[in-house]
Parts: sequence; structure tokens; C-alpha cells
Amino acid sequence: METMDLAGKVALVTGSGRGLGHTMATRLAARGAIVAIHDISHTAPAEFGEHADLDASAVAAGAKLGVVGDVSNESDVARFIAEIEAALGPIDILVNAAGGDIAAAGGKPKPNDALGVKLVDMHAMLNRNLIGTILLCQAVGHKMAERKTGAIVNIASSAAHIGRDDGVIYAVAKAGIVEYTRCLAYQLRPHAVRVNAVSPGPTRTARFDATRPLDPAMTVTEGTLDRYGLPEEVADGVIFLCSPEARFISGQILRVDGGLQLFAA
Repeated sequence: METMDLAGKVALVTGSGRGLGHTMATRLAARGAIVAIHDISHTAPAEFGEHADLDASAVAAGAKLGVVGDVSNESDVARFIAEIEAALGPIDILVNAAGGDIAAAGGKPKPNDALGVKLVDMHAMLNRNLIGTILLCQAVGHKMAERKTGAIVNIASSAAHIGRDDGVIYAVAKAGIVEYTRCLAYQLRPHAVRVNAVSPGPTRTARFDATRPLDPAMTVTEGTLDRYGLPEEVADGVIFLCSPEARFISGQILRVDGGLQLFAA
């Protein structure tokens, strides 16, 4: 009986020096995967006090390697993919967790609506979320197709599926990730490479807690699904989609949001 065993699989999780990505990397390592974590810089994991640096983050996650680079820069992507392959071997699992509703200068864009968001912030958010995801999928997907094996999970958001008046470009970027996931899944289907996406609802990470007011009624952890999600709850959905149990699932969008979004079929 298979039990989501990922022993010996080489996995890369982008944006995993901290936050949701770090929990995903930790869960992958616990299932036996050989994990490489990534962040935009060596010191990025310290921004919200989660880890001293990328080395400390790797130790905490049980990862074998930490790499740095800008996911929206082709040269950076090529370099750190080569570093992973040289140290660990071909990548079997790719999780694109790098992203966020983050302005060019840091923090949230102001304004952040459909008519007011600044061009420089549009570029920053599209690069960080959509372009980065596409570049990583291109860099790894070709090689997976050649080997006729592999699993890719792209991290979208519940913001991708509804209209909104705040965080608009973030929502657009995540909606683009949803559609790109479907297109890539279609292209890689003949090559036995599975591509899926996970759309988390509001989830309590260190960044989440530090960048918005919290509703105390939503901070409970049990007894109701009408609450904020926990990073491990999102990560477990990712683990499933990476696992042998999901071997015939591709092109799907898994909402991990406690039923926040309930759409008609």
C-alpha cells in the first residue's frame, strides 16, 4: 500500500526559505524526498524572524541544499537549477511557492486596486508570481518530459478565482498561474509529467501575521472550518499532488481553503 512515499525523489521548492514554502519543503523531506530549498537571498528567511538565514532554514527543513536567486531572472534560474542537479541529481518534483502581493519597494502596493496600481508594482508582482513560475516550469519541465516522469505543483491563491478591489495584480498573476498550469498539463500529458496547482485561502504565516490585522475569531485552529488556514494544511495538499497516490491527476486546481469558495459545477 502506497503512503505518499517520496523516498529518493529530488524536490525543489521555490520561495521555501520561509513561510508556506518552508513548510512544504519540510513536509517533502519528512516523506523521504531529497529537498533543495530556495529564496531570493541568503538572508531573506530572517525578514519576519523565521530563520537566521538560508543555511538555518535548510537545517530546520531537513533539506540537503539551499540555493538563491531571482525566479524572474533566466540566468539566475539556470544557475541554481544547475547547482541542484550537480549536487542532488535531476529534479523529480517542482513546487513553485515563490510569490506574494509585494510591491517593487517591498510591502504591499499602494494603491493596490485595478485603476490605481503603479506600473512598477505591476511588473514586480507579475515577475515574482507568474513569470517566475513559468521560467521554473520551462527550466525543469523539458527535462522531466525527456525522462517521462515528474510532478509540478504551482501555488496559486483563492484570490485567483474571484473579483476583488484590493490586491488586484496579485490576483491577476495567480489567475495566470492557474491557466498556465492547465496549459502546461495539457502539453506534458503525453510525457507522463503531472502538473497541478494549489489555491490556498488566507493562511497564517509569519508574513501574514505581520502585514495585516488579524480577526481573533479566525485564529482558532479546530472546531470550525471558518478560520484561517495553517501552513501544514496547505502543505499536505501539495504533498498529495506530488505523491504516487495522485499519479493520474493532472491539470487540476486544488483549493485548500476550508470551503471558503464553493462554486457550482
